[in-house]
Amino acid sequence: MPRPDSLSLREARRVAIAAQGFANIVPEDASTAAAVEPRHARRMIGRLGLVQIDSVNVLVRSHYLPLFSRLGPYEAALLDRLAYGGKRRALFEYWGHEASLIPVEQQPLFRWRMARAERGEGIYGELARFAVERRPYIDSVLAEVAARGPMGASELSEAGRGAGGWWGWSDGKRALEYLFWAGLVTTAGRRGFERLYDLPERVLPAAILDTPTPEEAEAQRALLRIAARAHGVATERDLRDYHRLEVADARLRIAELVEAGELLPVAVEGWESIAYVTPDLRVPRKAPARALLSPFDSLIWERQRTERLFGARIRLEIYTPAHKREHGYYVLPFLMDERIAARVDLKSDRKACTLLVQAAHIEPHASPEAVAPPLAAELRRLAGWLGLERVTVVGGGDLAPDLVAELQQADPSPAPGEGDCRITPDDPAAAGSRT
Repeated sequence: MPRPDSLSLREARRVAIAAQGFANIVPEDASTAAAVEPRHARRMIGRLGLVQIDSVNVLVRSHYLPLFSRLGPYEAALLDRLAYGGKRRALFEYWGHEASLIPVEQQPLFRWRMARAERGEGIYGELARFAVERRPYIDSVLAEVAARGPMGASELSEAGRGAGGWWGWSDGKRALEYLFWAGLVTTAGRRGFERLYDLPERVLPAAILDTPTPEEAEAQRALLRIAARAHGVATERDLRDYHRLEVADARLRIAELVEAGELLPVAVEGWESIAYVTPDLRVPRKAPARALLSPFDSLIWERQRTERLFGARIRLEIYTPAHKREHGYYVLPFLMDERIAARVDLKSDRKACTLLVQAAHIEPHASPEAVAPPLAAELRRLAGWLGLERVTVVGGGDLAPDLVAELQQADPSPAPGEGDCRITPDDPAAAGSRT
């Protein structure tokens, strides 16, 4: 079948949804968390290329959600084992699309970024200046990690005081984050959400450390190949944003991939910019996914792309004053039958074993009668995965009345105190830092 030179918007949505792992990838028996095995999780994260980490834990930390959205209920500790399970770990932490969990095989592809960071390039300006001004101190921190690691910033013998801005980072935290960005230390594990730092040779598999470092241009081309497969169809901006490549670098590498025939230009209905696909493009006949999406899910994290694909203007309102929020504090879009059909502001009330719906809004193209039943089912499934006993709508929004009615038709929830309300991994009592 010849490759199309243009795609309708609906076809582009189907391509994107399938490329992000929302079609035909759920294990045959996904009714229990045990049905999702490590190989399923590794395969899915390999398909995505990376999973963004974020500290907000009002529901559950964001990096646990993408696997649930695509594979259904799974043992959340499985992800911790893949990320922090000794030298057999399958994932490592680094700056991919923000702080990310990335397949460990890709570590050599980021060494060019580490080398730039060590020179003070491509990192926060204040951190670059700190690295120049406090080099002896940074060297002493690295020596202490080598002697005592793994360790948190608070355990340094000279951690220094916290400062305003920088999320209250101390001098020790700044030094460790510079070393982390430069690849001179890495994440050995986490305590709550606190990053524990150690030397890469004590954390990463020897086979990865022994892998030759690719040339900068080839590493960037490899990252763009990953981004192209994960997107399915993407503009230049989409491709470079996936791993936060510099504009000049991305343009050169994309041109090289086009010249080599590894990326092919395609026009998408309604898109002003040309898009790119891989030569093996397949357009699914349908993509009937139904999933709650983390605000940091890779399907929607580039907001302009989300508007182009789904016609939905999604903005993170965590840092917006409460009275100015349109949809809520921690809002999960609901993907249903190839469109974003609703948005729900969710919170885990762990003391009451309840998943709270603090607001529920319908999208203009959707109807509450059609969306409420599948959304209620997905909310109940999410609650069960989190170890919560019930779903309760406590806020407003134009979808709230229909959602309340649908939830009330379900089997009665156990009374408070009945059952076993599990605490999800990464106990929320540990507030953590941004990274």
